[in-house]
Amino acid sequence: MTPTRATSLINALGLLILITCVGVVGYMIVSDMSFVDALYLTAITLSTVGSREVAPLTPGAQLFTVGLIFIGLGVVLYSASLVAGDVIEGRLQRVFGRRRVERQIEHLAEHYIVCGFGRMGRVVSKELAARPVPFVVVDRDPEALERAEGEGYLSLGGDATEDRVLVQAGIARARGLVSALSRDEDNVYVVLSARQLNPNLLIVARAEDERSESKLMHAGATRVVSPYVLGGSRMANALLRPAVLDVIDLATHYRGIELKIEELAVTTGTVMIGKTLGQSGVCEELGLIVIAIKKSDGEMLYNPAANVRIDADDRLVVMGQTASLHELEKRLGQDHA
Repeated sequence: MTPTRATSLINALGLLILITCVGVVGYMIVSDMSFVDALYLTAITLSTVGSREVAPLTPGAQLFTVGLIFIGLGVVLYSASLVAGDVIEGRLQRVFGRRRVERQIEHLAEHYIVCGFGRMGRVVSKELAARPVPFVVVDRDPEALERAEGEGYLSLGGDATEDRVLVQAGIARARGLVSALSRDEDNVYVVLSARQLNPNLLIVARAEDERSESKLMHAGATRVVSPYVLGGSRMANALLRPAVLDVIDLATHYRGIELKIEELAVTTGTVMIGKTLGQSGVCEELGLIVIAIKKSDGEMLYNPAANVRIDADDRLVVMGQTASLHELEKRLGQDHA
């Protein structure tokens, strides 16, 4: 309810109470009635229910009743129209708002789907939004959806274990999916459905129990993440290797910081294809550090030498200043175009 409509409703209720008080006092004065009789007659007059009169009315009391009916009926109808209008307006806003979101989701492509907006889902969504990349949140809990909408995320209500909901989320056009539901069984169902609907999808699944990791991998997950294992490892690193953890945190959180780690794909048409790492200018010209190159067959080359050849579909894991990374992305984009 908008502040203006809320104020109008409060004013209308105040007028109704005022009219009731005027009617009670008026009947007590004009017809010398008791408080209960005056309240009763005022109530049946304003509600237009009609019933027996508690006592014969004098001409003055009758005129007072006519005036009370006209004034009171107007206030009652005004108040009722505000309440009904608010209900109808709220429903229409929800319907049209939901349809607008559905249209936005229908136009998404190469996006990500976050299944579950609990504690982990919120962190994942926050990171995706900070990147920023397009994504949609799927959750069956109305409160979770309300929180997601409050943070400005596209959201879809429904059970992520159902194929219909994943199809609505645009899984056929999606680049990746995160299954962050609280139950491992539900995550297995989501992974199975997602893999069948999109065989090329990148799927990251949450595993509450370490024993569920193998099941999720067999179901089709690309990666399985255990929050407790990661959390424990992070705490140990904070004790044993705090400087390393500081660098990782600095490079992996998109908060406008000058140092980042990025993964970039070498697509067909890029002029870097066929060149060595030294010839590409990634290190010398842009001052970036190539941490690894993931070859198209899955082989990972860590700290690659300058004579390593860059091929199509390779993925470069590079670290450096934000401006240099943007320049590399720009070059790849121009080459790809």
